[in-house]
Amino acid sequence: RWFTHFYVVSVFWNGFLLICLFRAGFLGESLPSWIQDMHQALGRESQNKDMGNEHFSALLVLLLLWLHSCRRLAECLWTSVFSSGVIHIVQYCFGLGYYIAVGSTVLCQVPTNVRNGKKLSVQISWYHIIGVMMYIWASLHQHRCLAILANLRKSRSGKVVSLSHSVPFGDWFESVSCPHYFAELLIYVSLAIILGIHNVTWWCVVIYVLFNQALASALCHEFYQKNFSSYPKHRKAFIPFVF
Repeated sequence: RWFTHFYVVSVFWNGFLLICLFRAGFLGESLPSWIQDMHQALGRESQNKDMGNEHFSALLVLLLLWLHSCRRLAECLWTSVFSSGVIHIVQYCFGLGYYIAVGSTVLCQVPTNVRNGKKLSVQISWYHIIGVMMYIWASLHQHRCLAILANLRKSRSGKVVSLSHSVPFGDWFESVSCPHYFAELLIYVSLAIILGIHNVTWWCVVIYVLFNQALASALCHEFYQKNFSSYPKHRKAFIPFVF
C-alpha cells in the first residue's frame, strides 16, 4: 500500500517535467533555470547537430512513464487489495527518490539546444512504433495480472472477503509466479527501444529493474512453493521458461 505514495510523487513530478519538455520542444520556451542548472551537471554540455528525433523520443518516454504512473496509482487506489504488510523506511525513502530520479534521467537525454528554447522538428521512427506497441502489450497484461491478484481476495460482487494469500491462475500466471513483475521489466525495455535502443543510460535503468524485479519474484516464488504443496511445478519465478 505504501507504493501508492511513490506513484503520487511520480504523477506530479514527471507530469511537471513532461509539461516543461513539451513547452521547450514545441513552444520554443526554455526550461526553468533551476532544471537547466541541475541537468548541466548530469547531461551533455553541447549538441551541434539537429537532434529533434532524440527530443521526441525523450518526450514520448516521459509521456509513457507518466501514464504508467497514473495507471499504477489508479490500480493502487481502486484495484489492488493490500494486506497488512509494511515497508522498511530505507526502502520507502529510496522509492521516493527513484521515481524522481527516473524522470530526471529521461530529461538528461535531451540535447542542450532544446533546453535553450530552440524548436525542433519531429520524426516518428520504426523503433517508436515498436516500443509503443510493446508498452501497450505489457501494460495490458500487467493490469490483468494485478486484477487477478485482487480478485483472489474479493467475492463475485467485488467485496473484499479475505486478506490471505491464494494461488493465482490465468493470463501469464500460467507460466510464472510474478507476471506483473515481468511486465514491469518489459515496460522499461519498451522505453529503451523508444529511446533508440542504443541509449546506454536507460539500459542501466533496465538492468536495475531486472535485478530488482527478479529478486522480488524469486522471494514470492519461494513463498508460494513453501506455503502451497500443490503449487504448479512448471511455473518459473520471473521470466517464462527461463527463470
